[in-house]
Amino acid sequence: MRNFDPIDPPFDLMQLTLITGIFAVAFYFAGLVFQVMNLAMSKETRRQVFVFGILAVIAHGISASGIIRSASGYHFGVVEISTLIAVSVSVLVLLSSVRKPLDNLFLGLFPLAILTIIVSLTVSSRFPPTDLSAGVASHVLISILAYSFMTIAAMQAGFLAYQNYQLKHGHAGGFIRRLPPLQDMEIFLFELLWAGQLLLSLGIIAGVLFVDDFFGQEGIAHKTFFSILAWIVFSVLLWGRHKLGWRGGTAIRWTLSGFGLLLLGFYGSKVALEYIFA
Repeated sequence: MRNFDPIDPPFDLMQLTLITGIFAVAFYFAGLVFQVMNLAMSKETRRQVFVFGILAVIAHGISASGIIRSASGYHFGVVEISTLIAVSVSVLVLLSSVRKPLDNLFLGLFPLAILTIIVSLTVSSRFPPTDLSAGVASHVLISILAYSFMTIAAMQAGFLAYQNYQLKHGHAGGFIRRLPPLQDMEIFLFELLWAGQLLLSLGIIAGVLFVDDFFGQEGIAHKTFFSILAWIVFSVLLWGRHKLGWRGGTAIRWTLSGFGLLLLGFYGSKVALEYIFA
């Protein structure tokens, strides 16, 4: 079980963090069950999935807030930031699903959210708490939103790759029949990429303006380097889409490559600082 320092929140808040985390897991699992019923058994359960999803993100948000905040600052270790990104992604997908056919993403999103909650409640971070200024807080918030949009784009690219493969091999029934048309999937993928790229650009700018020694600070320099590489990859992809009409496998490969660089930069630096050089 996660250990709390004497300066951490009082016991009742610790209990709230644990209880809301457990409820979030239960709600996500219920939403996942209804989503599987919707896709595998062709039952109309979209309303139930959405209701349980909303309940889950509310409980998840409360639990994540208790995990991240402490009397001495904010914890932004691997565990804490993962559950924060997971709840951000969940909120964005649920809100977008009102207008877009994103139900397929819940199959990957809900289990991921459950995993991050369980880990956040049982594993203590080795990363010291940080007292954030307004400028640094804006950099952190924008960066989390950027990672969230790019995570959704990567999940969308994964489903697009699966759909493309199945259709090329003549498998157009079953689960594939429940997915939106390829063209609609691609359009939404690039909408996500444009939003994520804008936020990634703003996050890098905010880092340069508000974070001391943004390009030289231990851990941050590594993350900055790979974030800029990812920004270049996504920029080339968006240019290729606009000028050359890139789509299909090309779009999928570039999306997943850029996302891989983001993961390597963010989690690589966090893991190194917390578990290797700590």
